[in-house]
Amino acid sequence: MTTAVTALHGIAPHSRDRTAQALRLWPVVAITVAAVLVMSLPNLADPFIRFDDYPALLAQPELFWGKTLHEGRWINYLWHLRGVVTPAWLNFAVYQVLWAVLAAALAVAAMGREGRAWYVAVLALFILVAPPATLISLWFNTLIPGLGIVALYAVLGCRLSIGTHRALLPVFVVLSFWAYTTYPLILLAVCLVRTERHSLRDLIGLCVLFVVSFAAAILLTYTLNWQFHGVFGVPLDAWRQATPAADLSGMIANLPILAETLSFLMVKISFMFTPVAYFHVAMMIGATLVLIRHAPREALYLHAGLWLGMALMVLQVLKLGVVAPSRSFLFVWIFYAVIVVRAAALLGRTPGFVDRMARNLTLLIVLSYMVQTFSQYTIYRPWQAETRAMAQVVETTDMPVLVYGDVMSLSSAKAVQLLSDKALVFRIEQITGRGIVLCDTDPNRCAAADQATGTAMKVEVTTTGGQTRLSYPQGG
Repeated sequence: MTTAVTALHGIAPHSRDRTAQALRLWPVVAITVAAVLVMSLPNLADPFIRFDDYPALLAQPELFWGKTLHEGRWINYLWHLRGVVTPAWLNFAVYQVLWAVLAAALAVAAMGREGRAWYVAVLALFILVAPPATLISLWFNTLIPGLGIVALYAVLGCRLSIGTHRALLPVFVVLSFWAYTTYPLILLAVCLVRTERHSLRDLIGLCVLFVVSFAAAILLTYTLNWQFHGVFGVPLDAWRQATPAADLSGMIANLPILAETLSFLMVKISFMFTPVAYFHVAMMIGATLVLIRHAPREALYLHAGLWLGMALMVLQVLKLGVVAPSRSFLFVWIFYAVIVVRAAALLGRTPGFVDRMARNLTLLIVLSYMVQTFSQYTIYRPWQAETRAMAQVVETTDMPVLVYGDVMSLSSAKAVQLLSDKALVFRIEQITGRGIVLCDTDPNRCAAADQATGTAMKVEVTTTGGQTRLSYPQGG
């Protein structure tokens, strides 16, 4: 416990002017906000929403209540109770701005010791284009409060002394854990990158402080579940088809699930282009070697945070027996970005061919991933357009609307990996305020509605010319 106390109080004041650093933050925020809005343009006006994010958009806490038990999302549940429904485009814009602020604050905290504007801006953009961030942004309605908590902690890292900032870590770990399980790992990254006087004792103290805080978050979550659900723990929902391990042999049996998790991660961060995955591995190795040579203690700090986070993720996968989604590994990209750009900055102290190559490769990743992110957001537009067209048809009638056929087989649904046909129900409710009935999943209700009125509007899923679309009755 002594090391944890050292992490809080044993850090002497540093000469860097925190006010000056805070002033440097806002120009970087302006850059990242402009960049994220440009990258998000295809999805800004009418953002795509994952089906289980709709309760947050529509402020329907009763539909989210189960996630407090099965996922410990207590902060998110409180957000559902707000009683104010704001448009999806506004929520998405707010979420993306919060992400831009977080990326900027991380970059300023990590590069403050150098103070070179080019490297600060590039690191901020490098973090901004993280593929896991793009994936998780589709749950923007739910995650606004959690991302706001993490962004606030990063901004405070540019203003407060290190000791005061670390003293707040336990509180922020608990709050962010109640929003998304791996958000606390981003807080750890903030603490590690802004540390300036590196020592093994300080590193151990910080890691102990974080682990204790993380354990406290789990314990408090279990306590809340016991208080409100009568269950001391966070039991996984049945749809996850988990294979929990009771002992070491069970964890060994779950190794293929771990391999699948890591394989999915490499696919997602490379946008399904395998050579890019190998390129990132090579960049990580090369940058690490540069850090070991020029700043070995800094390399130790960054890799300690990275592998502590990976250890927690590996333990979770092996213990629970479920594939961890790639979006939960956002912290990995953050550490990767810091390692690469910090290495480039160190090489930049001696201008030459190696320095130019490092800067060019870093800039190549940033620019190419900005284009890829923009492209990723365009794939949701066909689904949005098709559902808007259906909503227009629904608004022309007062009859019940019955949808026949497999919604998941729609070409636009496959393109966006829809996850659930409930997305169509929520989407039509979002636009029109009306409900529809999916006859494939609720045949009894569909038949009852049809028999009761005899004049229901029947929408069908049909395939023509290789494209599966929604079709409407003549005159509908």
